[in-house]
Amino acid sequence: MENSTLIAAFLGLLEGLTEFIPVSSTGHILLAGHFLGFESAGRAFEVVIQLGAVLAILTLYSSRLISVFAAAPHDPAARRFILSVLLAFLPAVFIGVMAHGFIKEVLFETPMLIAVMLILGGVILLFVDRFAPEPVHDDAMKLPIPMAIKIGFIQCLAMIPGVSRSGATIVGALMLGASKRAAAEFSFFLSMPTMAGAFAYDIYKNRDVLDSAALGEIAIGFAMAFVSAVLVVKWLLGYVSRHGYALFGWWRIVVGGVALVLLYSGF
Repeated sequence: MENSTLIAAFLGLLEGLTEFIPVSSTGHILLAGHFLGFESAGRAFEVVIQLGAVLAILTLYSSRLISVFAAAPHDPAARRFILSVLLAFLPAVFIGVMAHGFIKEVLFETPMLIAVMLILGGVILLFVDRFAPEPVHDDAMKLPIPMAIKIGFIQCLAMIPGVSRSGATIVGALMLGASKRAAAEFSFFLSMPTMAGAFAYDIYKNRDVLDSAALGEIAIGFAMAFVSAVLVVKWLLGYVSRHGYALFGWWRIVVGGVALVLLYSGF
């Protein structure tokens, strides 16, 4: 029990540290859980603790969000921003519900796939960070609605663990003309309905297998994810504005490579 509590705390910390950077938090958690021998009922832990990271974003952006919703009745720009996020969220709703069983029962249980996707995503991120087109959109709250919808479809690639939700949305936004800061911020905004929806649906699907021990582990992981995500989000925007995303591309390649070596060695 004590060992599983420590692992849950570690995985929660890992979730918060990696959720909003383009390295695949789910991929990191699933690989760490595989090598540590941790497996939650219905793989609910790995999804539900993401709500801690969502609450971190809501906390940090609460004043801006309140202002937007307060202005929406009389401000077309505020209504357009809200609509852009909701429309970008819809593709994930449809595909997530239709493919939920396959994602959780097959993709989540394939560590080799996760490692390969980490490496492939790292290579793509390095390429896009260097060769993305000149940005024409510098404000995440003013992206055109068609562009936001395209980013929403690109986000669906992240249902393959190891791809990274933030990585897919950031790469998509960069290639569609967003600045590095705007790409990261729109990824933050889109994460709120996406991850909250995944949380609610996963709780519903796993309501019969979550016992008190599982709920305790989730609570610990949730708290650790919240605290660490707050720290990461405060740091991330300034870092990517100055240095871009190359560090995260190399990180993905190293982690994926080490995981492949361990898996081929029988771990």
